[in-house]
Amino acid sequence: MNDSDLLQFLNHQYLCETLTVAEVKTLLEYTELVEYKKGDIIADIGEVGEALFFAVSGGVALLHEERNEETEVGRLVEGELIGEMSFFDREPRALRMRALDTPTRLLRLSRAMYKRLRVEHPYIAVNLLEHAIISLDHLFRRVSNDEINLSRYVFSRGKR
Repeated sequence: MNDSDLLQFLNHQYLCETLTVAEVKTLLEYTELVEYKKGDIIADIGEVGEALFFAVSGGVALLHEERNEETEVGRLVEGELIGEMSFFDREPRALRMRALDTPTRLLRLSRAMYKRLRVEHPYIAVNLLEHAIISLDHLFRRVSNDEINLSRYVFSRGKR
């Protein structure tokens, strides 16, 4: 995938909806395209997020591990931010992120480059933060809906 393909892809994403083509090109200068094979660990439980990822292609499974068994608790697809919670709060990751496809391509924004972006291009950084807030909101709503559905199932069974 070349810079032209990435530019075209990003221009159609919510993250870049209010950015000019020049600003999207600038954002690309602060990121690197990384590629994973199916099954590769992108980030692991217990690590503190030193990078933020934006899914370009492929999928990412969010996995909980208990007794050496992984359970998928979520899935992220192209156009979504990945790893934003640990990146911003600097707390250890509670979940493992594993590539679902070959290739899984992600744009990686390191903490150092994010700090530079905030200073050198604050408008782009604000767009990124807004996208992270929306991404976290979507995750929270999905988890809340799952919890509500589970509660309804559990409590409705007892009423039969």
